[in-house]
Amino acid sequence: MDQQGIDVLYSGSQKVLNAPPGISLISFSDKAKHKVYTRRTKPVSFYTDITYLAKLWGCEGKTRVIHHTTPVTSLYCLRESLALISEQGLENSWQRHREATAYLHKRLKELGLQLFVKDPAIRLPTITTVTVPAGYNWRDIVSYVLDHFHIEISGGLGPSEEKVLRIGLLGCNATMENVDRLAQALREALQRCPKNKL
Repeated sequence: MDQQGIDVLYSGSQKVLNAPPGISLISFSDKAKHKVYTRRTKPVSFYTDITYLAKLWGCEGKTRVIHHTTPVTSLYCLRESLALISEQGLENSWQRHREATAYLHKRLKELGLQLFVKDPAIRLPTITTVTVPAGYNWRDIVSYVLDHFHIEISGGLGPSEEKVLRIGLLGCNATMENVDRLAQALREALQRCPKNKL
């Protein structure tokens, strides 16, 4: 964060860390912390009051206050997922994600599928968007892959809704073996899903 000049960074525990969803990891720079503590208007709700959350987290060095009941089991899961990343090494984890994604892109191209983001420099290493092939309904492909191979992929969001398939290679799922399974599932889906003849 400091090296990239990021003031506020947040993510979900399920993103790459392999922990169950439900915990939002968040970090503030000193500049952002100052902004929070000097704001002129009060938050609409204590649920969104970062200063109240800071009291729960013990950031002020005073007696902690209760903001909400902490999801203890989720914290244990998060700790274990961080321990696994620590054992593997952060750089090794990043490299594994990059290699698995490069392999995924290669396999998708072999199937004749087109990547939605044309510029490789701005593609994410953990989420790949694939243009839905002409004539296919994205829901048919997603359903086929889930029903026959127990692999969950999803469709687009916002402006890309109904135009793309989203494929995540996150955490322990970022392996060559899983890419091969997905490629097989997509090949079969493209052969068996109905195609619009128009």
